[in-house]
Amino acid sequence: MRIVDVAEFYSPTGGGVRTYINRKFDAAAQMGHELFVIAPGPEDRFEPRRAGGVIQVRAPSLPFDANYHMFWDAAPVHRRLDDLAPDLVEASSPWRGAWIAAQWEGPAARAMFMHADPVASYPQRWLAPVASPERIDQLFGWFWAYLRKLTDQFSTVVTGGAWLSERLAAQGVNAVASIPLGIDRTAFSPRKRDPALRAWLLQACGLPDTARLLLGVGRFHPEKRWPMVIDAVTRAQVDGPLGLVLVGDGMDRARIARAAADAPHVHILPPIMDRPALAAHLASADLLVHGCESETFGLIPAEAMASGLPVVGPDRGGFAGLAQPATCEVYRAGDAASASAAIRRMLDRDPVALRAAAIEAAAGVRRDIDHFADLFAHYERLAQRETPTAGLRVVGGRS
Repeated sequence: MRIVDVAEFYSPTGGGVRTYINRKFDAAAQMGHELFVIAPGPEDRFEPRRAGGVIQVRAPSLPFDANYHMFWDAAPVHRRLDDLAPDLVEASSPWRGAWIAAQWEGPAARAMFMHADPVASYPQRWLAPVASPERIDQLFGWFWAYLRKLTDQFSTVVTGGAWLSERLAAQGVNAVASIPLGIDRTAFSPRKRDPALRAWLLQACGLPDTARLLLGVGRFHPEKRWPMVIDAVTRAQVDGPLGLVLVGDGMDRARIARAAADAPHVHILPPIMDRPALAAHLASADLLVHGCESETFGLIPAEAMASGLPVVGPDRGGFAGLAQPATCEVYRAGDAASASAAIRRMLDRDPVALRAAAIEAAAGVRRDIDHFADLFAHYERLAQRETPTAGLRVVGGRS
């Protein structure tokens, strides 16, 4: 099967979508499929991959994030789709790229993969002090109407977890297929723990190796709530010295740097692109602190759990669906005091028993190869006009 992903937010310097698509290339090659990604970029170019390649279409950059570009003209994308003649076209954002994919006149099946929830990522975060999430959904009814109109042009709407599937179905989106994401368990393991790395990271925070090491990993974007995480960890210092290492970069870097300026226990590292190095950092910490409540799956928390690392995270979003009582604590999303209390609860647990529980839980984290097997099987059924059944849960009326 030949799949073409019209990926509006794929960038070589991006975050979770880049990681996901890179793994999708590996899985497609392993399973005998062809995969091509059409993405906006600074120039027209082609980057070959094992299963196909990335086709970059020259497009303007996003004004608020230089890592990304935005599709403008449909014609260049349609020409490439004509040349590739795919069995299935996938759109992976609900914006201009999805309309371009939907309006292509070729015969291929169409699938929408929702990597994000824009209402949860933005207005529910901005308006949280004055309105409930349910009220904000009502205020943004125009967006849900837009999304229903758009997705009615696709055969399926795929999500990476039950949380977003249930949200979409509740808003009247049809044929939502929940195909849970997974992580590369060959890359992440408790065996990657490195005491010397742990001591070095604590030293960078100005602390001895007897202190506790907390880690935060992800794009420096407002939805990740890193200033709130810094505040929460600082409040939790009353129970003993805590070092916080933040790994990432992005548009919110200046605000995060200001939040960390008066916190000598916080150390900021650039993004770690080398996966073995990232795996070692995750396995060597004592706790992952996660701030984002709008992610559809929670890739970094899942990678942390596969590394034997306990996690503290919000009570909404993808992480909440992953959280296990034996190794996780949840807090009220966006609430630094609640997050601080959750950190203290986790650190008050018996460290030997917690470590054993986390190592045991690591073996149960879903593998990404299982996700891709289910996804490609779903797409093959759509391409062949068969009804999807196994390996997924369909929510809504259309199949």
